[in-house]
Amino acid sequence: MTTKLETLASALQQALGEKIKSLTAALGEITIVVGAADYLSTMKQLRDHPVTRFEQLIDLCGVDYLQYGDGSWEGARYAVVSQLMSVTHNWRVRVRAFATDDAYPIVASLCGVWPAANWYEREAFDLYGILFDGHDDLRRILTDYGFIGHPFRKDFPVSGYVEMRYDPEQKRVIYQPVTIEPRENVPRVIREENYGVR
Repeated sequence: MTTKLETLASALQQALGEKIKSLTAALGEITIVVGAADYLSTMKQLRDHPVTRFEQLIDLCGVDYLQYGDGSWEGARYAVVSQLMSVTHNWRVRVRAFATDDAYPIVASLCGVWPAANWYEREAFDLYGILFDGHDDLRRILTDYGFIGHPFRKDFPVSGYVEMRYDPEQKRVIYQPVTIEPRENVPRVIREENYGVR
């Protein structure tokens, strides 16, 4: 008797074949890795193929692998991770696609496949700087339009580059270099002498 994950893995192999670079099953979930060049066609195939029928895009996010595994990561730096759900078959899959160029990370947009991808892709662009080819409204969604950089990148400074404040003399909001002095906070823990002992 096959388990649900084995059935899903078999369906994914049948639908995608050689497009799957890796398939892993862990903690009751399947993750597949596909190439950036095959990303759009793979997602269409996952939606339309009768053995998979992933009708819904549940989530899409960017990932920065710069310091992953304590710096032992040797693959591409940026990835787009999508969570798909099939209502027909009652199963889920995670799809990961790595951008091939770390200096200019770009993957295809899924807005034409699942319109729900629109704001997810804008968020990944805003926070990680990942570009989505074919997205017709790729602009910042969480940070200010004048914001410099992408704050979820691992090499983005904790205090940022600029700060924004209202200048009463100019009667407008201005940007200036960060004036926060770096400091390290050490939390102070106060507990009773026999805390947690019965």
